[in-house]
Amino acid sequence: MSGSTKVRPVHEVRMGRIKAAIWENDTQNGARHNVTISRLYRDGDQWKDSGSFGRDDLPLVAKVVDQAHNYQSRLSVEPLSRAGFVWLRFSVRGSVASQLE
Repeated sequence: MSGSTKVRPVHEVRMGRIKAAIWENDTQNGARHNVTISRLYRDGDQWKDSGSFGRDDLPLVAKVVDQAHNYQSRLSVEPLSRAGFVWLRFSVRGSVASQLE
């Protein structure tokens, strides 16, 4: 990429060696977000990443994916709240717990 800026993810979630990168893609229908999951490892003096996961990596993969999903869910709510919609969060019993701004 000579002369151009490197595209960076809009958000990253990392737990240990497992990382989720959230990427924003502008489309005709507005912004869309995709997630890439990777495992970081050292090869000599260099850090590298892989899309392959061992059995012991999977619990962290699940947690990182859950946090990435939560982040993306917040992204999809923000444009609606700015447009004047009111979002309410309810307690288990159904009473209004708080109003999100």
